[in-house]
Amino acid sequence: MNYGQYLNLNSILNAQFPESEKKGLLAHDEMLFIITHQAYELWFKQILFELDSVVGIFQDPVLDDQKMGVAHSRLERVITIQRVLVHQIDIIETMTPMDFLEFRDLLIPASGFQSIQFKKIEIILGIKKKSRTPADQDFFRTRLQESERQTLEDLESRQSLLELLENWLERIPFLEFGEFDFWKAYQTAANKMFERDESIIRSNSDLSAEEIAFQVTALQNTRKQFQSLLNKSDANHFNQDPHFCMNQRAVLAALFIKLYRDQPILHLPYKLLTNLIEIDELWTTWRQRHAIMVQRMLGTRIGTGGSAGADYLKKTTEKNRVFSDLFHLSSYMIPRSELPELPESISRQLGFYFTPQN
Repeated sequence: MNYGQYLNLNSILNAQFPESEKKGLLAHDEMLFIITHQAYELWFKQILFELDSVVGIFQDPVLDDQKMGVAHSRLERVITIQRVLVHQIDIIETMTPMDFLEFRDLLIPASGFQSIQFKKIEIILGIKKKSRTPADQDFFRTRLQESERQTLEDLESRQSLLELLENWLERIPFLEFGEFDFWKAYQTAANKMFERDESIIRSNSDLSAEEIAFQVTALQNTRKQFQSLLNKSDANHFNQDPHFCMNQRAVLAALFIKLYRDQPILHLPYKLLTNLIEIDELWTTWRQRHAIMVQRMLGTRIGTGGSAGADYLKKTTEKNRVFSDLFHLSSYMIPRSELPELPESISRQLGFYFTPQN
């Protein structure tokens, strides 16, 4: 076997068939357009390969420490690939709008939102059809072949990475501290922070009475959010909050991990949560860059697949977020110096201790 045979280069390098060439006049930039999107699909395939393995790890009833490290490294790989995907837009932007128009109409009704692999990535991460924009929901109904629609519906029936993350966080045992009421201590520390912040607002001579009232109201609303999250006796009220996807116990576990990430046993879980935040952020960045690129190429024209073009892409940028709960945790942070000090017995459980034998 040689290099070309191993990589099946004959198939890959001979898979570009510009529509403009079929019409008798090659539009030079169509080759770039095809190769860039084929490269996207190859990277999507690798991302799916990594995500499938991570989902398999999280499906275990007990997440093994070594497997947690494997999941972290594979999510890191996904993140690195995503950065490449964002930068691939720089390549396609070397094509001018006039060059794109040389072959653009030949693509109709093909469209990037018909990428089945990308839809699979979204579903595996946790984007369900019911939470999509109306245009996206219509796509599932009208733009897919029956076999493709069935494949995606079957995938939606399985647990997503978001749902598996919630299950894993619920199982974390660090929310029970015996006689030490950590969350009461945390609420006390948060209240002191709010009282200090309100004092700073009210004593700020640069603010008008209206501005002071506005900022105090905003601070009070944030305080209510704290109380809702930390009130474990009224979990049902929190679980009905439309701003959160995960339940109260899972969110509290994620918050505790972020607050005490320097504890040795929590450092790897913290990295996992950070991986998922970065994956969400990079997909948002990619969608934003894509929307701007489409606007640059098409202006206000509709997309080749019949969507609203750049406007459609802008809407999906904010709508198709998965791990927004982890982003919201920043609302519940307090200064590191004011974190409740954990009793030594709890610190020992969260650390690595070795007692040499005599």
